[in-house]
Amino acid sequence: MRTVQSIDVRTGRAVQDVAAESSVEQAAAACAAAAATAPALEALGAAGRAALLRDIAAEIEADGEEIVALADRETALGEVRLRGEVARTCGQLRFLGEVVLDGDHLGVVIDHADPAAAPPRPDLRRMRVPRGPAAVFGASNFPLAFSVAGGDTASALAAGCPVVVKAHPAHPATSLAVHAAVGRAAARAGVPDAVGLVHGQEAGAALVTDPRITAVGFTGSVRGGRALFDLAVSRPDPIPFFGELGSVNPLVVTPQAAAERGEAIAAGFVGSFTLGLGQFCTKPGLAFVPSGPDGDLLVDTAARLAREAAGGTMLTAGIQAAYTSGVQRLATQPGVEVLARGEGTAPALLSVPAASLSETLLEECFGPVAVLVRYDSADELLQRLSVLPGSLTTTLHLGDGERDLPARILSTVARTTGRVVCDGYPTGVAVTWAMHHSGPYPAATDSAHTSVGAAAVDRFLRAVAFQDTPDPLLPPELQEANPLNVPRRVDGAMRS
Repeated sequence: MRTVQSIDVRTGRAVQDVAAESSVEQAAAACAAAAATAPALEALGAAGRAALLRDIAAEIEADGEEIVALADRETALGEVRLRGEVARTCGQLRFLGEVVLDGDHLGVVIDHADPAAAPPRPDLRRMRVPRGPAAVFGASNFPLAFSVAGGDTASALAAGCPVVVKAHPAHPATSLAVHAAVGRAAARAGVPDAVGLVHGQEAGAALVTDPRITAVGFTGSVRGGRALFDLAVSRPDPIPFFGELGSVNPLVVTPQAAAERGEAIAAGFVGSFTLGLGQFCTKPGLAFVPSGPDGDLLVDTAARLAREAAGGTMLTAGIQAAYTSGVQRLATQPGVEVLARGEGTAPALLSVPAASLSETLLEECFGPVAVLVRYDSADELLQRLSVLPGSLTTTLHLGDGERDLPARILSTVARTTGRVVCDGYPTGVAVTWAMHHSGPYPAATDSAHTSVGAAAVDRFLRAVAFQDTPDPLLPPELQEANPLNVPRRVDGAMRS
């Protein structure tokens, strides 16, 4: 087996042998351990799992300085950003503990028997239960918040599902350190195998096809995600694959907004698409700007700011190479004008008439590059927006008191986006009850579900209905006395 090495991404040198790549047999053993742990994790109940999530957060915080140092060495994201990511990771663990304590995620519904109904209605009680062991794939750009103890893992544990994580090769030492912190908390809770860890591409594919795995959470490229999705749905027993893949996240500036604050919008846009060297899934990669003097001023300002922005070290040498080739591919499309393009990883800004917008320009290029699309009329803008691929976000900048055109834009983009942002910028995803971080393909493989926020737990649950079942045999959440005091819909009315 090949050795998994920790690379100092700033120098390109291997500094630590982390582990051997996991074999198919080792992946199977991790899945077996997760399956054996599932009953104990479910038996912890809501209070026990919330306590586990809080304890994991505390253990990560206790090792925070070591974890930040490892992650900075492997990703070059910087200590300030990574300390913030520790805080986000621990915050979402605690938040999902609150979600599971609330109980609404169980979707409890009770319809009492009604012999007088036509036809007569039996006693029916429905709730969601854990699917079973889940596989989670760490993301390159969030070594903590979308990795070993990230949102996918946290939401699966909250639901009562053990997890086997496939560590991302860009930060294996960070993954190992976080896994150790998780393991201490899990052992104290009596579920030491609640979170397993494997390394290597072969082991990752083996997780998806293992019969004990019941769902997959993935954040990464369209190519890699689609290959794993195809494995998941071609199994003898197909399973759901919750993948977050590629997104251009269009931003739209109305003519009135350009006239009122074009330079400010340009500054915010450049700040957003260059944030973290453009290595965010919500980076706005496509901006629709009106033709004419107001739009010209916005474009000129954005070009100047992009030329002034510095490059840096990207997450991996492979990502940097893909960025360079991706910019070259975009820059050579018909009708494209290069407004800013520095050396190496410096930001790139391109412009193209709306009439020349091609499919290639609608593909995500991971890194600090964006394309400005100049439109001549509202009708041209709406027509182009109507054919965009699915995106995680669409951002709209509108004028003061403007309603007609923004309403038409929102009606159009709501069909192809998971989150609409008005007069702001999409980079930055709040972990809240109302957040929806998903979108139609290729943004995600299942736009009905979110990977961030309270509803992320729903991915790892399935529904079971009990008909005419004696009360003592029912789960506590469905018993008539409601001993756990969970929210329930009873005979059509919400009760708690």
